[in-house]
Amino acid sequence: MRLLLVEDDDHVAAALSAVLGRHGLDVVHVRSGADALQELLPGAPGEGACGFDVVLLDLGLPDQDGFEVCGRIRRTSSTPVIMVTARADVRSRIHGLNLGADDYVVKPYDMGELLARIHAVSRRAVAEDPAAPGAAQEAAQGAPGAADGTLRLGTVTIELPTRQVRVDGAEISLTRKEFDLLALLAQRPGVVFRREQIISEVWRTSWEGTGRTLEVHVASLRAKLRRPALIETVRGVGYRMSAQGA
Repeated sequence: MRLLLVEDDDHVAAALSAVLGRHGLDVVHVRSGADALQELLPGAPGEGACGFDVVLLDLGLPDQDGFEVCGRIRRTSSTPVIMVTARADVRSRIHGLNLGADDYVVKPYDMGELLARIHAVSRRAVAEDPAAPGAAQEAAQGAPGAADGTLRLGTVTIELPTRQVRVDGAEISLTRKEFDLLALLAQRPGVVFRREQIISEVWRTSWEGTGRTLEVHVASLRAKLRRPALIETVRGVGYRMSAQGA
């Protein structure tokens, strides 16, 4: 697995590269956002020299904010991005995921946790192809009211074949995992999905550390749909889609 490490602290990068290397990862280290984009973006001098499976992106870069770098990567590439930062507030997490980050790890972190997240995002990474099979399409099989591939929850419309979501007729932009999560819950309004079940279906992993990522994705969905009550929290169990719709 080839990994691009974007980290301006050479000591941190050296230690991390050594550990990742011992676990079989081929690490390329760059110190700035500009260098990262040079490695990743189409048409850049370094493009094609090495294809990356995962990007580890520090947010505190010397030339530009990591959020900006992530946004530019995501506009042209589907390479999984894991943000690694000391910014632990929920707003930063949601902002990073909205920009297209696949995961968000807060420093200091456990190395075993980081390795598990790297392997998890690499396993679940798929091309951004609406026709490709995935959790959303699988969730739709047998779903009530989805004979034409469309789910309707009040004024929220979910078009599974095209992976488009509309609220009051206006299309909204969701990340890959936000859409998969929404489609899973929407297949059975009123039915409680356990956290472990959601993580297994959407993230394709049983690793418990994904739970915090699930919470952030739910919060982001509620904000984007502008229907906070549409996804209900069942304390100690999981989540369900409101049977009353939006």
